[in-house]
Amino acid sequence: MHILQTVSIVQVVTETLKKDRMYDYESRMRQLERETAQLLFEKKKAERAGLKQVDVAARFQQEIDQRQEKISVIEFQMSQLDQLPMGTELKERDIQSVVEVKPGDRFDGGDGDTIVVKDGVIIEIRTQR
Repeated sequence: MHILQTVSIVQVVTETLKKDRMYDYESRMRQLERETAQLLFEKKKAERAGLKQVDVAARFQQEIDQRQEKISVIEFQMSQLDQLPMGTELKERDIQSVVEVKPGDRFDGGDGDTIVVKDGVIIEIRTQR
């Protein structure tokens, strides 16, 4: 019989991982800054056009505030990433795996296996059996 089991993917912190993540964070932050600038422009444009200024201004300000909050979160993530020591394991995500079970197998129903990845290469598979 086959069942689905949750498998955790863990990344080992390396210089390459830090550089890649930092690049991703910086790219997302630049995108959010561009969106914020565009929203400010659209807000001023709508205000000049005389559209329901209160509704339009509030809606644009809400969108701008959301992006500013996302930028703050990214800045926090960047500072945390910078402080991580090399070799630390970061849980990346959980995936589902098909596992074959048969009578007599030990089944504790606990956590599944863990796959440890370093610079894109699986370096270890920890089984719970």
